[in-house]
Amino acid sequence: MEQEDFVVQMKGISKVYPNGIAANQHVDFFVRKGEIHALMGENGAGKSTLMKILFGLEEPTDGEIIVNGEQVHLTSPSVAISKGIGMVHQHFMLVPSLTVAENIVLGMAPKKSGIIVDYKKAVEITEENAKRFNLLVDPNAKVMDIPVGMKQKVEILKALVRGARILILDEPTAVLTTQETGELFKELVSLKEQGFTIVFISHKLNEIKQITDRLTIMRNGKSMGVYETAGISEAEISRLMVGRDVVLSVQKEKSKPEGSVLKVRDLEYTNKWNKKVLDGVSFSVRRGEILGIAGVEGNGQRELVEMLFSLNVPDAGTATVNGENILQTEQRAIREKGVSLVPEDRMVYGIAGPATIEENVISDRYSKKQFNKGALFNVKGIHSESDHLIADYRILCKSRKQQVKMLSGGNIQKVVVARELSSKPKLIIADQPTRGIDVGATEFIRAKIVELSRAGAAVLLVSADLNEVIELSDSLIVMYGGKIVAYFDDTSQLDDMVMGEYMLGLKHQTDEEIRRVCYE
Repeated sequence: MEQEDFVVQMKGISKVYPNGIAANQHVDFFVRKGEIHALMGENGAGKSTLMKILFGLEEPTDGEIIVNGEQVHLTSPSVAISKGIGMVHQHFMLVPSLTVAENIVLGMAPKKSGIIVDYKKAVEITEENAKRFNLLVDPNAKVMDIPVGMKQKVEILKALVRGARILILDEPTAVLTTQETGELFKELVSLKEQGFTIVFISHKLNEIKQITDRLTIMRNGKSMGVYETAGISEAEISRLMVGRDVVLSVQKEKSKPEGSVLKVRDLEYTNKWNKKVLDGVSFSVRRGEILGIAGVEGNGQRELVEMLFSLNVPDAGTATVNGENILQTEQRAIREKGVSLVPEDRMVYGIAGPATIEENVISDRYSKKQFNKGALFNVKGIHSESDHLIADYRILCKSRKQQVKMLSGGNIQKVVVARELSSKPKLIIADQPTRGIDVGATEFIRAKIVELSRAGAAVLLVSADLNEVIELSDSLIVMYGGKIVAYFDDTSQLDDMVMGEYMLGLKHQTDEEIRRVCYE
């Protein structure tokens, strides 16, 4: 293979942070022009750091980068963009209150008389590029009003309009339905055929097999090799990533649900933009059952969880746990009723980053007698509890005193899960419990959720990962436009294509069919 066949050559890349952590150790990463190349690895494997270096967000400690045959020093994202490198982050970087066209030209908007933004020209730029790249969007729609799939297209268009020929896509299908994913893949193939190069970061092995040409696997900051995608199995990919065999499907006995723990009735909420995001939502979650909520993000799931844990206040409706109200109740009181929450955003709601692992895992139980002697803490008991949870939940760390923010994403999630699932909860609200984490941590967390549900806990699972919500749930509701549009009391025979139709609002069950979800 001649060097000119590679559009990106990262040679001997090392990154050592001031605290001594080596995120990358002499990594080689070569990408051919016009290919879709997967970058895979557990959280903490070093792939995010490697891509931050390629996009100018981090500078390497050692190594060299060659782009299109030219040695480059990517000291900032603007330098990377000038070299034709664009990145679409997992969490979209769009301004919700602006239109699609305004977002597309943000920072480079055409002006009238050098002063006023030429909005008509911005629309023309958007329409021209949308047609050119087969990424059809509505230039005049406000970003807050468009579906997730279109937001993804806007992000890609933003990069292409700025001249990107090399696209880094970080977990691009994390919040998409099966249909939206299929549409995205067609668009990526079209870009590939036009000579664009795509680096595709994902934990979804079936998608990697479907869309990529080659893949690079990383583990513990090192490259485990480069492989032709067609010549390697999903099981082998998992083994190389984790270092052991991984069970890719959820193993669980059939549930035997009993009485309702959580009862939600007629919940309503209108947001600050006067949009009704919860519209008469009613359902129950029973002991020993995992009830899943499927839906494209932005259809009321986040607001529902916020109501159930007093992060927001509904306009109407009730929610009770074992007959006791939990709406507009102090979070400590909600926890005392046996409710635990694995939040969607672990960094904002799940942890205190500068605090230690020990402080985070026992932050919900400081006041208990076994840890609190009144004026003094039982330090020995706190140490013992922390060490037990670190071992039981396989949190990879130097010690209980390590700052949580220094852990990988998967291990940060394990800290959250260790705290929330070890409190003997009666009701577990698990919101995107495995988002953005590797297959090893995903397997572990899913197994813990099943274990607790079969021991009698009620579980409300919210997940944008369609495979996860179907496999992990015993029964399932689908939300669209703030309403429950479907209820399935048995997930074993569900088809993801049919589910996608409900999630996109193309199908909905009758009120009578849905009504059954309200009753035991």
